[in-house]
Parts: sequence; structure tokens; C-alpha cells
Amino acid sequence: MENFTPIASTVGGLLIGLAASLMLLLHGRIAGISGIVGGLLKPRAGDMSWRLLFVSGLIAGGLAFAFNRPEVVADDLDRSLVAIAAAGLLVGVGTRMGSGCTSGHGVCGLSRFSVRSAVAVATFMTTGIITVWFSQQVLRGEL
Repeated sequence: MENFTPIASTVGGLLIGLAASLMLLLHGRIAGISGIVGGLLKPRAGDMSWRLLFVSGLIAGGLAFAFNRPEVVADDLDRSLVAIAAAGLLVGVGTRMGSGCTSGHGVCGLSRFSVRSAVAVATFMTTGIITVWFSQQVLRGEL
């Protein structure tokens, strides 16, 4: 519980919810990151600028946070670059198979009471918990 930050976490969650709501209300679009980035990979006329701005904002926000609070994003993982790349690839494959990501299903889908999103969130949360447990057991030499 050394990193317990209920106020910052609540404010962050509220900001994510507000941003997703504004995107849906003002632009009629779901704030699903994988879908937004996927649209950049298969460009359509008149559909690139908002996607580029959205992704640029995500990157700029992360960089600004890392610049102002570098201790929060310190890289102290004891994983190899190959393991991290494999994990990223598996996340990408899972996102494709699940037709969306945590932002699309977890934030936007659940708030719209989508049964499909509820199943997707339950699936990837369960899979994530099992994966972390398993990898920790392997690292400790208990499996």
C-alpha cells in the first residue's frame, strides 16, 4: 500500500471519463485507443487529423508527466527487451481478437452497458491476473 493514491486516482479516473464522454457527445466517436490507432494504419480521407491529434495528445501528456514526475515512471523492470516486445505483441493480438482495448471496452463500453464489453473486460482482466500470477511464480522459481 505504499503507492496508494486515492485522490490522484479518482481525479485521473474522472478526467478519463470526462474525456471519453466529451468525445462521444461532441464528436460521436468512441475513445478506444486501439481503434483510433488502427484508423491511422488504414487511413481514410478526412479521418486522419483528429486521430493524429488524439494520439499526439496521449504521447505529449505522457512525456509531460514523465518530465515533471520522473520518479513515477522510473524504469525498474527486470524484464528483457524481448520479453517486453513479446508482451506488447500479445497485447496487440488480444486487442485485435477482442475487437477493442481497455479504453474502448472498459471505459466506453461498460459505461454504455454493453454486454459484449462486459465479457471482454472480464476476459482480459482475468487473463491479466493469471498472467501476472504465473509470471511471478516463474520468476520466483516456484513453478
